[in-house]
Amino acid sequence: MMTHTRIRKFNTSDTYPEQNLDNDLCQAVVTQGGKIVWLRGQCPQNLEDAKNIDSHDPVEQTHKVMQNIRQLIEEAGGEMAHLVKVVVYITDVRHREAVYRTMGEYIKGVHPVSTGLVVQALARPDWLVEIDGTAVIPE
Repeated sequence: MMTHTRIRKFNTSDTYPEQNLDNDLCQAVVTQGGKIVWLRGQCPQNLEDAKNIDSHDPVEQTHKVMQNIRQLIEEAGGEMAHLVKVVVYITDVRHREAVYRTMGEYIKGVHPVSTGLVVQALARPDWLVEIDGTAVIPE
């Protein structure tokens, strides 16, 4: 079974020592073959009915977002180890640590590449975080 090559793995506790973060990331991921799963930006809502979760807490919202990402990758026939990239959108830089620490629980040992942005707003005013991802499931 093909495994993705993760180039220059690191943990954010080393690269951002001033922040209380513990995320396994890398600078680049090399994939070859396989099935690519392009995920829509996932928000703190249920996949079944698109209803928002009843929380304005960035940790709870991030748990829901990451659970959705995991569920969609699994529905495509993969697992979180196949995640290669995430793009994190937050509406308040003060939520960064909470969002990234929570996301880190789901990507421990995975080492995807990651881009983070602070944006003015997301599609619904209650949303504090949106994360999109890409996974490559080996053939």
